[in-house]
Amino acid sequence: MEAVFSYIIGLGAAVMMPIIFTILGVCIGIKFGKALKSGLLVGVGFVGLSVITGLLTDSLGEPLKKVTEIYGLSLGIFDMGWPAAASVAYNTSVGAFIIPVCLAVNIVMLLTKTTKTVNIDLWNYWHFAFIGAVVYFACGNIWWGFFAAIICYIITLIMADLTADKFQKYYDGMEGISIPQPFCQGFVPFAVVINKVLDKIPGFDKLNIDAEGMKKKFGIMGEPLFLGVIVGCAIGALACKDGEELVNGIPGILGLGIKMGAVMELIPRITSLFIEGLKPISEATRELIARKFKNSAGLHIGMSPALVIGHPTTLVVSLLLIPVVLFLSVVLPGNQFLPLASLAGMFYLFPAVLPITKGNVLKTFIVGLVALIVGLYFVTNLAPFFTEAATDVYVKTQDAAVRIPEGFQGGALDFASSIFSWVIFHLTYSFKYIGAGILVLFTMGMMYLNRVRIIKASRQENK
Repeated sequence: MEAVFSYIIGLGAAVMMPIIFTILGVCIGIKFGKALKSGLLVGVGFVGLSVITGLLTDSLGEPLKKVTEIYGLSLGIFDMGWPAAASVAYNTSVGAFIIPVCLAVNIVMLLTKTTKTVNIDLWNYWHFAFIGAVVYFACGNIWWGFFAAIICYIITLIMADLTADKFQKYYDGMEGISIPQPFCQGFVPFAVVINKVLDKIPGFDKLNIDAEGMKKKFGIMGEPLFLGVIVGCAIGALACKDGEELVNGIPGILGLGIKMGAVMELIPRITSLFIEGLKPISEATRELIARKFKNSAGLHIGMSPALVIGHPTTLVVSLLLIPVVLFLSVVLPGNQFLPLASLAGMFYLFPAVLPITKGNVLKTFIVGLVALIVGLYFVTNLAPFFTEAATDVYVKTQDAAVRIPEGFQGGALDFASSIFSWVIFHLTYSFKYIGAGILVLFTMGMMYLNRVRIIKASRQENK
């Protein structure tokens, strides 16, 4: 079995995932040619991510090393961004089989009425594979990896159910949609607690700001391309020891700015290749579920949070948080992670938070700030394990997306900063069977309560 896994992983995600998606597509009724094209688009997406992430690593590695030396910073964790996390996830034994395994779990939960969400957001299954992969390498046992991934998947599906009503009411045109993405759902506990605390402060609800107006005021500053150029030029300038070196290094500084801007602009465009490739498979899965489940009309279709990240409050709060988080990452004691590549994924923090804060800019900003401060420490804590997994994948596949610059550890704000990732990892890795028992009891408790809620709601609808 291990030899089979090793051979599959050795193919690399760009070859492995097209094969898997083609087979999966044919199995759920898609014509071979269409399934093959979907798989190839996913493979092309991985090639693109590898090229862009390689550019990021080559461009920022040396300047960041100089910055840490000049200013005596202890920021020894290089931000690999979500492309590296996804590559680590899908280039491992856990990632190779995560989609069929999780789809099977989803079907079982639908049959047992422990969820109402049909998760067809197949691309974001990498989040479940990621936690599984990190646990796998830390524990040295693939079954621990699958255990962690499945636990995370079940909890996320239930959270998608619990947040579906508010999500559908808050966003226009989202009837019947839920968000089973663990990075988004991981911030819901923060939002619920902080929102309740803020509501107890007299008059706080009146301290709201017009998000649409602020978005318009940002103008070009609201563009990821421009933000990338500014951040890149700033890092290039900070890497200069004195004024003379700064003047002489202007061409290099501007070049670094353009490269960072390219990374921020191209990553979302490359992501569209994954979405295009996975769309036929997602639609076929949706149709299959509709045929197999008589009560499918009452189900939630699990979709990507990308559907709603263009909301004005999301854009405004994300842009306000970026400079604040960059500053805090330098001054917070014990933090070793400086988010750069992960900044492009900042918008995905808020899709499940806004329905709770009702779009209040100030509330949303505070929720995001607290969650990200905690997240920086989560990334710092998990960096050695992320580095181990990324290094192993690079040795086996030579995938540039997971190559960590010399002298750094690797990390990513995307999902590594989530409370789901950190808690599941440590209960599994640090406490082994005791932690696994706690996770099983907690997850089964959530499944039972969700089943009771679903059955009760169904009875009320049929009255």
